[in-house]
Amino acid sequence: MQNEMMPNFLKKRAFLTPDRIALFFNDQTLTFKELYDSSVETAGRLQSLGLRKDDFAGVLLKNHSDTVIILFALQLLGVKAVILNNRLTATELSWQITDSRSQFLILESLFSYVLNGVDPSLVSITKEQLFDGPSENPIIQEELDLSSVCTIMYTSGTTGNPKGVLQTYGNHWWSSVGSALNLGFTEQDRWLCSVPLFHISGYSIVMRSVIYGMPIVLHESFDVQKTIDDIKDKRVTIMSVVGTMLSRIVEILVDHRLPGHFRCMLLGGGPAPLPLLQSCVEKKIPVYQTYGMTETSSQIVTLSPEYSLSKLGSAGKSLFPSQIKIELEDGRVAPSGEAGEIVVKGPNVTEGYLYRPDATSEKVRDGWLYTGDIGYMDHEGFLYVLDRRADLIISGGENIYPAEIEATLLAHSGIADVGVTGMEDEKWGQVPIAFIVKREGVELSLELVQQFCQERLAKYKVPRHVYFIEKLPRNAAKKLLRRQLRELMKESWGKE
Repeated sequence: MQNEMMPNFLKKRAFLTPDRIALFFNDQTLTFKELYDSSVETAGRLQSLGLRKDDFAGVLLKNHSDTVIILFALQLLGVKAVILNNRLTATELSWQITDSRSQFLILESLFSYVLNGVDPSLVSITKEQLFDGPSENPIIQEELDLSSVCTIMYTSGTTGNPKGVLQTYGNHWWSSVGSALNLGFTEQDRWLCSVPLFHISGYSIVMRSVIYGMPIVLHESFDVQKTIDDIKDKRVTIMSVVGTMLSRIVEILVDHRLPGHFRCMLLGGGPAPLPLLQSCVEKKIPVYQTYGMTETSSQIVTLSPEYSLSKLGSAGKSLFPSQIKIELEDGRVAPSGEAGEIVVKGPNVTEGYLYRPDATSEKVRDGWLYTGDIGYMDHEGFLYVLDRRADLIISGGENIYPAEIEATLLAHSGIADVGVTGMEDEKWGQVPIAFIVKREGVELSLELVQQFCQERLAKYKVPRHVYFIEKLPRNAAKKLLRRQLRELMKESWGKE
């Protein structure tokens, strides 16, 4: 079977609508022609440094117009971009760079500390050095093979080290198509992006922009007042948010409403609480709740606003190109209302994990991705997610896996055993909490534990509270009973 080929996305878009605005960033605007020309020039600079088609290049950058240019320059060359989360520690980042076998790293100068932990043979360059460097005539990939890998994003598992999720051009294409068929699209649409470009939520907006011919209003980070101002002044119609961002928007609006041209808050990162949804209904803010992951190249299930209250707690129905089923432990498809593992399929779903054939064969079977999430579907086909990857903690839209924090804490010589779970938090949705069994004669405190973690983990992964206990709840197979940890937390919290 011949691979599906398409024209290079950015080159085609620059040909079709060269004068349309592609990007607003602070006081800067770029048309698609300007974005293409800048990306070609940057591709020439990258090529002059030795970067070639099918190479792996790490990208450690902030939300900035420069980042968009660099990401498209890599696509023009056919280089696989390993997109790195700049909130991680140097230890976490150097592990991912090494694991991906990246030959090259493009980074902000302020992230140069990461270079201390990587192989000296890695070719690294700051974006400032890149833009000041020599350029040559780049070999542009005129066509894209939709089965070729475009990006790799690392996602933590419930056990072991993070895995690099392979995202093809076809995955990004079909994610964009599925979103357009769900939300619709008009020439007036403008998408505000203040979620990180290193997350699939941010990168998918960049891909939709070039596929739809739609401007992005890019923010360096979430600023609630700037968000309100730009929705009004730059006529933003769509925005991707997590619950904490939406809560801030609702709070600052008070008795005001968003302009009539605004038509969609795409809400990810877990279900929204009822009071927040009711406030959005009162303020006529259309909220589309979603379910998705790095492995599905953004959302794969979405709940339209007309169902936000009648189907409270539901993530919605699968998007047009995608399928979903609930599978029981014996392999049968669960009847409506019965809980089982959420299994998804579609052209936006990853083919697997980088250099992880065992994990790929375990998680992807006959094209179906076994998410590890537990949920059920009602009689109308609406999905309800009960447990995100069993033990996942979602804090401010960031995924935190307890196993990663536990492994870090167990490296402390004074800690004999540890269990981590999530606690509800008004600001962040959830925050991690640790239960620690100390070794005899060791003095430990919350401050010492946090200091130890801060040197090894991203800030949002550091436990907010620590409970010192004599023994962790485990079953006969010595498996940690995390639900009992939550009960212990409620008991301890009640005594304070």
